[in-house]
Amino acid sequence: HCDANERSHMTAAMALPVAEAVSQVVLAGDILTFPSSSGEKVLCGPGLRRQGHGKLSGQALAVCKSGVVRHKEPSVYWVDSQQKRYVPAKGEYVIGIVTTKSGDIFKVDVGGSEQASLSYLAFEGATKRNRPNVQVGDLVFAQFVVANKDMEPELVCIDSCGRSNGMGVIGPDGLLFKVSLSTARKLLSPNCDVMKNLGELYPFEIVVGMNGRIWVKARTVKHTLLVANVLESCGNMTTEQRKVVFKKLSENVP
Repeated sequence: HCDANERSHMTAAMALPVAEAVSQVVLAGDILTFPSSSGEKVLCGPGLRRQGHGKLSGQALAVCKSGVVRHKEPSVYWVDSQQKRYVPAKGEYVIGIVTTKSGDIFKVDVGGSEQASLSYLAFEGATKRNRPNVQVGDLVFAQFVVANKDMEPELVCIDSCGRSNGMGVIGPDGLLFKVSLSTARKLLSPNCDVMKNLGELYPFEIVVGMNGRIWVKARTVKHTLLVANVLESCGNMTTEQRKVVFKKLSENVP
């Protein structure tokens, strides 16, 4: 048996500088260090958390899910993984399915380990007399205001000013499908080529949730299915493969 001091020495010996780990595969339990003397504030994203004890306390990151380390200037690090199970995080926007109505609360399936709650007052213009028209089975685009491991996740469909800001019940038509969480994040990035290229071919409405659910609606059912197929498969394509697909699609646009 080794005591806490020996364990912390072993951890320090096995730790890898975070700058060297970028684009490398890491496993849960690995330790990544950063120089405390640099004075830079290191921000850790999904898959990383600060090491709060032992010899490396305050100057190391613990990996909590397997994947590839990514970096964004100046000092943001996260782990990019092919995770399928969604873990709610405060502030994230998701597409949920209303499963039950119980009193003043709607229960919403967001694809996580437990259902989230959504108050009927968490809609724009909703009051005790003027209740929102939400039925079981409806799709809602909502934001997490409470999401931690000790409390039930809680959603709202209004921002801090009480405006819907694009949130609420999603229209009855359209198609809902699921992609990997990493694909959803790529599609949400401001400079996503896939969205730009598709938008030039087919006008469509789209809602992307951080939980990997996408709702899409184009002018016709055929176009809706085409858009959905491209979005589903784009996560596994290289840039060259995508160019070939869009070239074929552009030749067939009526």
